[in-house]
Order: sequence, then C-alpha cells, then structure tokens
Amino acid sequence: MKHVIAFDVSKGKSTMTVYDRYKSCEFEGELEHTRTSFLTLHERLMELTKLDGQAPEIVFEATGVYSKSLEKFLRDYGYQYSRMNPLEANLQMASMRRHKTDKSDAHMLAKTHFNMDRDYTYQQEEYYEQMRALTRYYDEVDIEMNHLRNRMHAILQLSFPELEKLITPKSALFLNIVQLYPHPAILLTYSKTIIKNRLKENTRKNLSLKRAEEKAIVLLEAAKESYPAISPMDIRCEQVKDYAKRIAELKEKKEQLVKRMVELSEGRTEYKILRSFPGIGDTTAVRIIGELGDIRRFKNNKQLNAYVGIDIMTYQSGNTRYQDRINKRGNKNLRKILFFMIKAMITLRKTTNNHLVDYYDKLKTQPQRKPHKVAVIACMNKFLKLIFHLILHNIPYDYNTARPCA
Repeated sequence: MKHVIAFDVSKGKSTMTVYDRYKSCEFEGELEHTRTSFLTLHERLMELTKLDGQAPEIVFEATGVYSKSLEKFLRDYGYQYSRMNPLEANLQMASMRRHKTDKSDAHMLAKTHFNMDRDYTYQQEEYYEQMRALTRYYDEVDIEMNHLRNRMHAILQLSFPELEKLITPKSALFLNIVQLYPHPAILLTYSKTIIKNRLKENTRKNLSLKRAEEKAIVLLEAAKESYPAISPMDIRCEQVKDYAKRIAELKEKKEQLVKRMVELSEGRTEYKILRSFPGIGDTTAVRIIGELGDIRRFKNNKQLNAYVGIDIMTYQSGNTRYQDRINKRGNKNLRKILFFMIKAMITLRKTTNNHLVDYYDKLKTQPQRKPHKVAVIACMNKFLKLIFHLILHNIPYDYNTARPCA
C-alpha cells in the first residue's frame, strides 16, 4: 500500500489523517460532512491515486448514523474502504497506555492498518439497505404497540375489565369495541340491534350479522354484571379510546410495511427460498432478509453464526470452567426472529414436514435430553447452515432432500 487515510468519525465531522508508505503522517485535519468538504476530499483522493498508481487505503470506525454520510460519499465515488466494528477497532488499537482523543484514534487507525490484514467492507445493494430500514421501522412500530397495549390494559381494568376475557385483545374487533364502548354504562345505553350494526360497520374484516349479534348479546350480559372502578365521564375512558385508535393505526402500518417489503422482495432468490420453508410466511421471510442483509458477504456459516450471536463461548482458567453458552454479541433482532420462527415451526409439526422439527425432536428424545432453549438454538444453527448453502446455490427447500442430513 502507498497511502493510508484514516477517519475518526463524530457528529457532523471527522478527524482525518493521511500516512505515506513510510508510516509517516503527511496530513492531519478535520473534514466537515458537507458537500464542499467531500468534493475537496475527492480531489485529494484522486491526486493520491494518480501519484501512487493505486487508490489509497481508507479506514474508519463505524459510529452509527454519524458515519453514514462518509460511507455514502465513498460508495457514490466508487472507493473501497474498511469500516471497523467498534469492538474490533478497540481490540486492535489497545495498548498499555493510551490517551483517547479524536486525533489519537485517527492516527492509531492509520498506523495499525499497515500491520493488520483488514478486508474491504462488503458493499451491499440498496435493496438490502431499504429492507434493513423497513424491518427496523416495523420493530419500532411493534414496540410502540406493545407499550400502548400495556397502558390500555391498565385503564380497562378500571373501566371495563370483562372485555379482555370476552374478546382476543390483539384482534381488530377488540380495538373497535374499546373505541365504541370503553365503559359498560356507555354500552348499556344502546340496544342489541344498534350494537350489532355498529360492530358490523366498524369492523373492516368480514363480520357476519349473526356473529355481530352474538358478540352484542355477550357484551350486554357482561356490561350488566360489570362493576367498574371509574365513571363513564372519567377522562381515562377518553384516554383508552385514543390508545385503541392509535394501536389500530399502528397495526395497519405494520401490514403496510410488510406489504412493501414483500413487493421489494418478490423475484429475489433469498425470498423465494425462505418462503419454501414450511412455517415461514411473508412477515418472517422479509424480516430475516432485512436483518441478515446479503448473506453472500459471509465466507462461511461460522461467520453467519457469529453475526447472529449464537456461536459458542467457552471459558476455562485453571480448574475453573463455566458451562458453554452462546455469546449473544451478534444481531439480537435477528436472533429473536429466528428463535420464534423455530417455535412456530414446532407448533406446525402436525400439518407440515420439516427436518428442523425432526432434529428438535431428536434432541429432546435422545438419552441426554436437551433443554427446550438449547434445542431451539441448535435448530437455529442448523437452519443458518442450510439457508447459507441453499441461497448460494439457488436451491429451494425440499424436505425429502434435507431430511437425511438432519
């Protein structure tokens, strides 16, 4: 390598250092994250490329959203770069005595680059960036919904606690009823026919008149027996209606996000292969893609396991040895998705053939039975190994082919 350029990225700017082939610093300064500064940097990079006959090595530490603008500039102008994981960077730059400043970090990144065999960062298609943004948006909406459900539950225990026993709390019908009748006294002011018609009109999914009438009768009976802790004029009745309305809106937003992800993914190899697995629907498939990204950037399934955070961590010192466990340093969102995916596959054992479920049963019935979570993690490991092979070779899942390998 002829020149190395290192950046220590912070909010709105970066500390930049340029080192020559003799590991001598040629330049130290600040780079503002503006169009003008990036164009000036481009001119400098072109000069160094012309001088050396090759593009300079570029290295920086990932700093969340703050390093995205620098990364976008490098991608737009076709420069290869090494984006360091913060943990990896700290380990590589660790020393007995270290003064931590933006300037010293930039210098250390450049100096260590001469001695470290750092790979270029794999630059994914824009599709994967959009899928990551969409699935993270989906997660944020889901978290907000859970918070609102908890608040709604607390108020309903004061105003109309019987509702949660009569109707599934996560259903659209339940949310409609809360918006219409947050208090039994309000419900009792209407006749069975009016309640039936209002339920029919306000439920978007097909609700037959017969079912609506059955629900109206049950609600009226429950309202007569209910003894609420607050009056129908209490502000909390209005509050719980707002919660139900907001949850319904967020529920619809989640459906829109999944639909958009499916539209983006139709025709993609990984989407078709994931959907070929029994127990993996549209939502799970697109969320796996969003969190996993381009699986082709991994060299083997061991790297994939480490990315998810299910690789085994062993600790032994002298006579002390702790039980092996997964290190959980990887992508916790993807780990959660895969965990519940395996659980969903297990619940479908009677209606589908799935070699991952066969493997789970084997682990649970062998002489030394594995605990439930250990068996599920083992199935996740097998799934990642299988999906890595299938996507790389563009092969859909087939139970008869996969079963002998279980």
